[in-house]
Amino acid sequence: MELPNYVSEIKNFLVESGFPSSVDSVVILGSGLGDFSDTIENSFSIDYIQIPHFPAPSVQGHSGKLFYGKVAGKDVIAFSGRFHHYEGYSFSKTVLPVHLANLFSAKKIIISNAAGAINTNFKVGDLMVIDDVFRFFHSVPILPSNSFRYNLYPVADRMRKIAAESGLDIQRGTYMYVKGPNYESKAEIRAFRILGADVVGMSTVPELIESSRLGLKAAAISLVTNMAAGVSKGKLDHSEVKEAAEKRKEDFAILVSSIIEKL
Repeated sequence: MELPNYVSEIKNFLVESGFPSSVDSVVILGSGLGDFSDTIENSFSIDYIQIPHFPAPSVQGHSGKLFYGKVAGKDVIAFSGRFHHYEGYSFSKTVLPVHLANLFSAKKIIISNAAGAINTNFKVGDLMVIDDVFRFFHSVPILPSNSFRYNLYPVADRMRKIAAESGLDIQRGTYMYVKGPNYESKAEIRAFRILGADVVGMSTVPELIESSRLGLKAAAISLVTNMAAGVSKGKLDHSEVKEAAEKRKEDFAILVSSIIEKL
């Protein structure tokens, strides 16, 4: 599969800096979820700004560090901070973690995000396994390729079982992808609910699409950090993301560690 030329340069730099040549899993940590890096054993990190061709995240809650270490006895690379299309990056740049996962021969990639709840049965602090996605615009142009399909259901089924085995009660549903950076209007949220979406956010789908194109097993998790516009009376604020993530960081760490071990 075709990858941008600079991806090999990045891997070479990381290996020369102390990263291994291959890992079991790659984790992308969404807004406010960077504390998972504290659970990585024998960890080693490097700032994004030190890595050639790496963008620097500008969103609050994204530290901009790349970690390597052990989780559940397995070699893991974790991205604490992601690159959003609304920050001005091309879609090809937003999926850089997926390209590196492929080049590091990862067996799986775990993609997490902070999301707003559309489903009125959800509440702030819920963890949701993504089993389907909806794109609220025509396409997500990444790289030219033959047509392909992606199916999240088998992985989502297994993730629910893993969560139950770990004593966690989690939701399952459809993620609505919007480009951002503005929060959605009440009218848009009503429309998204009619279309069948359970949560809404501004990331993850490009990574899932590219993982499928490359044949990389992908698991996706949303943390509900706020109720979407019109679902609750409160004003949407990014500080809610950090607060909700802080309350569920231990459960999130248990879930991700269990997925790394068992998926």
